[in-house]
Amino acid sequence: MLKKVQCLNSSTRGSGIKTKIQAIQELRHEFDLALLLSYGKVARSTYYYHEKSERKDKHQSLKILIKSIYNKHKGRYGYRRITDELRKKGDAVNHKTVLKIMKMLGLKSLIRTKKYKSYRGEQGKIAPNILERAFKAQAPEQKWVTDVTEFKVRDKKLYLSPIMDLYNQEIISYQLSERADFKQITGMIHKAFRKLKDGSNLIFHSDQGWQYQMRQYQHLLKEQGITQSMSRKGNCLDNAVIENFFGTLKSELFYIQKFNSIAHLKREIKE
Repeated sequence: MLKKVQCLNSSTRGSGIKTKIQAIQELRHEFDLALLLSYGKVARSTYYYHEKSERKDKHQSLKILIKSIYNKHKGRYGYRRITDELRKKGDAVNHKTVLKIMKMLGLKSLIRTKKYKSYRGEQGKIAPNILERAFKAQAPEQKWVTDVTEFKVRDKKLYLSPIMDLYNQEIISYQLSERADFKQITGMIHKAFRKLKDGSNLIFHSDQGWQYQMRQYQHLLKEQGITQSMSRKGNCLDNAVIENFFGTLKSELFYIQKFNSIAHLKREIKE
């Protein structure tokens, strides 16, 4: 501790100011900040400027690693795969941090897929577009979105139907099926309803797929007091958040692995 205190009384020229600030940071939990700044003759504004600069650069090495992995895989890796590779290298990093940095660097997976289309019927006949691309929610169970996507493995197909809460983009329920049938949708809904506390303030949004136009589906929502909302025909941006989720899942899982069977794919999705 004595050496740290002595550092505060040294010259402030050159690298000395950095040494002083480092000493202040280490002694701050034992002494009053104003006292340390006064003793070291360091302006408060200078101290906070250096602190802010350090915070800005704390992810600098991580940025370099992320960019290196991204370029190594020619843009095919998204944040989940990059997070996995970083962890394999010994970096205990959160996937949300990787996603945030990738957005800052303008990096995103270049692989995207065609959307599975299940539209039948006429626009606006079942439910209007109440959501209107307002993808932010102030609390859980205010806005849910759903859709179905298709995977092909050899000559077989697998369908994934999830429900996402727009409050935190959490997948609260999902159902995998080798048939795009209504049983898949009801299974997913019943799982979600077991977690639902109050549906009276909930908007449940989907595209105009045939599943969401069925009377049984509408009845399930009405029983819970849920308001149904549907995208306009041909407007995938009306359900953009879940579309992006599907794109990320396929580019970071499906397109970069070889699957020998539907069972193999199911296991990977569940993990």
